[in-house]
Amino acid sequence: MDLYTGIDLHSNNGFYGILNEKGERIFQKKLPNELPRVLKILEPFKKDIKAIAVESTYNWYWLVDGLMDAGYPIELANPAGMTQYNGLKHADDKSDAFFLAKLLRLHILPTGYIYPREERAVRDMLRRRMMLVQHRTSHILSFQSMISRQTGSGMPGNTIKTLKEEDIQDYFNDEYLILIGETNISVIRHLTEKIRRFEKEVQKRVKIKPEYEKIQTVPGIGKILTLTIMLETGPLSRYAGAGNYASYCRTVKAIHTSNNKKKRNLNQKNGNKYLGWAYVEAANFMRRYCPEAKRYHQKKMARSKQVVATKALASKISKACFYIMRDQVDFDVKKMFG
Repeated sequence: MDLYTGIDLHSNNGFYGILNEKGERIFQKKLPNELPRVLKILEPFKKDIKAIAVESTYNWYWLVDGLMDAGYPIELANPAGMTQYNGLKHADDKSDAFFLAKLLRLHILPTGYIYPREERAVRDMLRRRMMLVQHRTSHILSFQSMISRQTGSGMPGNTIKTLKEEDIQDYFNDEYLILIGETNISVIRHLTEKIRRFEKEVQKRVKIKPEYEKIQTVPGIGKILTLTIMLETGPLSRYAGAGNYASYCRTVKAIHTSNNKKKRNLNQKNGNKYLGWAYVEAANFMRRYCPEAKRYHQKKMARSKQVVATKALASKISKACFYIMRDQVDFDVKKMFG
């Protein structure tokens, strides 16, 4: 007898539903997130379970790894690819779990990529680095704003990064402004130290794979951005083409039109936000060092907002990187900008 299991996973529990090959419900139970108890409950069904569908939530690592170690075949369900009947009047954890099991039984379950566990920790470290960089940027912008308000002049971000707490007294006379400024600079220096530590540890542990080395020929993409792109992209075979890759990188519009009229925005959060950030960073750097990229960005700026222009450049970079990685060629500015 073939059995199919669906798991609706939450922060502290999961609902487990099992169907047989006829679609009949033969088991259902809500369990706490305790791996030994989960394995004990599933053990009587183990020899007949053909596959287990686990919803791709933020906390799937422990469950998927534990079940795979126990010998269960696992499919990571992609929530963005599934839509239950919108006319349902009642839906709960049980219906969600059996819906996963049903899709699994019918072999139509939209699945996600189960990232190799040996690389997850390094990938997560680079994600935390991104968060620290964003926090540092917010403090730099805060200090720049205060300087502008109090002195009427600006200060480049790179200059702010070199300041020390004792330098703040040269810019302000008020003790409260000095305290605010010292706090900004203290946090910036601390975050910079941690960012460099993360970068050092990542480069010590992970080497750039040969298929990703070529993207370092793209102006604005250095070693850390290359590692971020490599660890977030995974196998290039996951993507049907450059457009699919750009969509996964969140560098294309998510919109639905009908009769040339905008109907609604689609799932703008579908895709990888970390790749989206990486390619926006690459776009910001590229327009500084590549004249063609700067002209393209300025041309877009003339017709839209800066954020839209930057996203358009990021989209071109993501597509170019797809071909560079796929064909193992160097960056060609003429192919990208004409």
